[in-house]
Amino acid sequence: MTDRSHVLIIDGMALLFRGFFATAFTGNFMVNSKGIPRNGLFGFLNYFTNAVETFQPTHVVCCWDMGSQTFRNELYTGYKSNRDAPPEELVPQFDLAKDMVTAFQVPNIGVMGFEADDCIGTLAKQLHNEHQVTVVTGDQDLLQLVDDNINIAIMKKGQGNYDVFNNDNFYEKKGLTPKQIIDLKGLMGDSSDNYPGVKGVGEKTALKLLMQYETIENLLADKENLTKGMQKKLDQYAEDLAISRKLAAIHTEVPLTFSIEAALWSDDLTNIRTYLIDELEFQNPGRWLDKLWEKATG
Repeated sequence: MTDRSHVLIIDGMALLFRGFFATAFTGNFMVNSKGIPRNGLFGFLNYFTNAVETFQPTHVVCCWDMGSQTFRNELYTGYKSNRDAPPEELVPQFDLAKDMVTAFQVPNIGVMGFEADDCIGTLAKQLHNEHQVTVVTGDQDLLQLVDDNINIAIMKKGQGNYDVFNNDNFYEKKGLTPKQIIDLKGLMGDSSDNYPGVKGVGEKTALKLLMQYETIENLLADKENLTKGMQKKLDQYAEDLAISRKLAAIHTEVPLTFSIEAALWSDDLTNIRTYLIDELEFQNPGRWLDKLWEKATG
């Protein structure tokens, strides 16, 4: 990988939500003199700079959701309908986090009607033939994107801890291939995203079926050899299975505009230092930036 450029794709939503809820439970929203809550931004900055320090990319890009409604809501009206609106203290921090990314001279990518996951998937598929790609996220759904030169780094508890999935270790870790993650979610559903799967089929059963049949197509083709109970479930919830597979699949052809040149990581941290001090009133931005500066200058 020495001669190959390395693109770090940041899941902005994952980092900001994680940063916010890490301190929100204590009621500490870190409101500054302008009345702006900054706790999510504080966490985001920690995670963002740590990811750059850890993975040493040549290029960085950050992806975001653009509103709560996407094409998946048209496919299934209940999609994510179980989720509460974001806390009011978090709402102003969405745009400020994007401003922070801009101050790092890193592009923000988001497209109306699609989720950040879809933008991440589209970029990863566009870039992986010519670049090494690492995605930093907390979202296991993105594991389906693992491919040649596409690594998914799942954030674990504590800062700087990542579970990195790649083509070499994926089967050993999950017992499936990356593509089978879509069928797994199709069978078992997803309570977090509020889509059904096949009622009565949990992760254990879904894994067992996919290990035996590899795909849902193979499973359905051999349905008569399944237990009567499983046959009944697959018949009764055939529609739910079909829609759940569609909802689980990351869309990798989002119509987005992206320039790899614009994502070149800059060693010039002047803009971000000024933004953190003047706009957000962070007293000591050096705690995040000095390590990056030291690495950049050798």
